[in-house]
Amino acid sequence: MKKFGCVLILVAGLVIAGFVALQGWGGTGPSNRPIAFVVPAGASVGSAATALEKAGAIRSASRFRLFARVFGGGGSIKAGEYEIPVGASASSILDLLQSGKTRQRFVAVPEGLPSVLVHDAVMHAEGLTGTVDTPREGSILPDSYAFQRGDTRTAVVGRMQKAMADYLAAAWKTRKPGIAVSTPEQAIILASIVEKETGKPSERRTVAAVYGNRLRVGMPLQADPTVIYPITKGRPLGRRIRVSELRARNGYNTYASPGLPVGPIANPGRASIDAVLDPARSSALYFVADGTGGHVFADTLDQHNANVRRWYAIRRERGEM
Repeated sequence: MKKFGCVLILVAGLVIAGFVALQGWGGTGPSNRPIAFVVPAGASVGSAATALEKAGAIRSASRFRLFARVFGGGGSIKAGEYEIPVGASASSILDLLQSGKTRQRFVAVPEGLPSVLVHDAVMHAEGLTGTVDTPREGSILPDSYAFQRGDTRTAVVGRMQKAMADYLAAAWKTRKPGIAVSTPEQAIILASIVEKETGKPSERRTVAAVYGNRLRVGMPLQADPTVIYPITKGRPLGRRIRVSELRARNGYNTYASPGLPVGPIANPGRASIDAVLDPARSSALYFVADGTGGHVFADTLDQHNANVRRWYAIRRERGEM
């Protein structure tokens, strides 16, 4: 009877020990913060376990290796960068490393961002490798681009440029007849001006119509952003435009020369490209700010001058003049 009791105690002890061990495998892990963890190419579960313990993601590398052999299903871990959540269990960590669901990093390119600032964003993106030249203006499609640690900057910029080429090619096929541009390259140039002239989505097609109307009758586009671009390459000017700059002939200034500039002044987004290829039905030739963040449009110079006077009155009320 005494021996039987000892056996029961031993079995109970083993059951408790097993339960505790399983809790260590499936229970809450020790990490109190998300952990960025990199699995090198060719890494084994054993080497990963050692690195995981050192990073504070698991309590014991030896127990992790043991349970991985028992419960891991024989699957290998996949190379890449992973984000291990707060308190992740050892079991869930192994599942993550075997799934290949690596951490996604992003480079964001807002609509209208000039290429010099795209270059800055790519060069400052943590996890990318190598260097890349400033991309050609207007060749980047604004969007958020995912990448993994170790990807090259050249490859990411290449994907941005392919996205623009693909979108422009598809959009050009759907262009409306009678638009003011005759090539996809001209469409990007005009779309870049539309992008910089209004941030109000509801206005884009009307702004595109104004510039299209001006191109048809030979009027200068007179777009301030085209004056600024050759001075800063798209970076903020930080001051008012000088009279001498309004008169400068440099291929971009649409006050000094009629027609389109020699190239884009930014990377336009999809909506601005679409607006140029399907402008609003409008006979307007002028527009000026309306004080609400948008613009008021006019068909004649007299109407426009009246709108300008109202805008100046608003600015005087605000103490801006």
